[in-house]
Amino acid sequence: MGTRTIAVSDEVYNQLKALKRPDESFTDLLRRLAGKPSLLQLVGVLSKDQVAALRQTVAEGRARSRARRGRAVP
Repeated sequence: MGTRTIAVSDEVYNQLKALKRPDESFTDLLRRLAGKPSLLQLVGVLSKDQVAALRQTVAEGRARSRARRGRAVP
């Protein structure tokens, strides 16, 4: 894979630098910003307690849905 040089103003450079994570290159930053949203970007957004509550809510909703359709809940 080749490389390209692009010119950006100091203002834009500083904005990009502020968005860059400590462990990523500018190439990685631009790829992240230009890429399609990924579910992996949500990793760590919820606490373990929030994840547990969300899973419980989903399970309860599925159980109610099955009950309305007359199916047994496993």
